[in-house]
Amino acid sequence: MKTTLFTRIVNVITSLDIDGITDERKANLQPLTEFIQSKVSNHQEVRINFICTHNSRRSHLSQVWAQTLASHFNIHNVFCYSGGTESTALFPMVAETLENAGFEIKTLSQGHNPIYSIKYAQNEPPIIGFSKTLDDDFNPKSEFAAVMTCDAANEACPFIAGAEKRIPIPFEDPKAFDNTPQQAEKYSERSLQIATELVYVFSQINS
Repeated sequence: MKTTLFTRIVNVITSLDIDGITDERKANLQPLTEFIQSKVSNHQEVRINFICTHNSRRSHLSQVWAQTLASHFNIHNVFCYSGGTESTALFPMVAETLENAGFEIKTLSQGHNPIYSIKYAQNEPPIIGFSKTLDDDFNPKSEFAAVMTCDAANEACPFIAGAEKRIPIPFEDPKAFDNTPQQAEKYSERSLQIATELVYVFSQINS
């Protein structure tokens, strides 16, 4: 049975234009598409761990959009995670950006590394967002694809223990615009780029 996402999120998804994705980016995305399709075709669970240096921005945006789009395209048994080479905190602008896109966000705990509940549909469990290392107990230990969302993590981690596949898909860091007048715009821009490219990936999966 198809999951019904929150209306505002559906409106964002339907507004995205995958035709603008360059051939170079499509080549970067292809190994992820193949990984997901292989698992789906063999009726196996799909585990994807999105990894960045600090697990504070791009890896979270990727995790949330990937989990949401798997539901949107009715692809079952997809479990998305995120981690970093070190743990810091989920940057508040990420939560605000997702909220602006229609996600329901609740802060479950405060402190130096807050924990967020991120809901994309009324009847699906929330995504739990907080900063953690890639090998945290919250993340899978084997049979997953490690998607490297930043060049620094890609270079720092030539080997990811337990990963079946290591896939570099780097995104520019919106952190460069923190505390500037362009901050909200640039975070939204990066979120929408990630969403667009993951729409391209999941729309190709034959379930």
